[in-house]
Amino acid sequence: MVANPIPLSELSLETVKAPEEILVRCIGRITSTNSGTLQATVRALIPETNRVVLDLTDVSYLDSSGLGALVGLYVSAKRQHCELRLINLNQRLKQLLRLTKLATVFEGHEDFLGMTPD
Repeated sequence: MVANPIPLSELSLETVKAPEEILVRCIGRITSTNSGTLQATVRALIPETNRVVLDLTDVSYLDSSGLGALVGLYVSAKRQHCELRLINLNQRLKQLLRLTKLATVFEGHEDFLGMTPD
């Protein structure tokens, strides 16, 4: 038995504002229980900048609700003439975006998928 289990749905967001962009570090798991928090946090930042960067270095899991949240944020940002970038995806997240054909939504960022067109 584990003494102090870490909740599996835990997601921590750290925001760093710079003149040219706002960086949001996502730490943990992006799931149905917290994707709304991610969306609310990022949507509130969109009017403040021309670019929001989601750093997914420490994201260990992304479910379908998390994928939906990322797509929703992309659409919200685009409507407000803001760029949404995803950076530092692990191999599992890259593969998930390729399998769901969502890689094309976020492509064009040299630091994102590192893939060439098939």
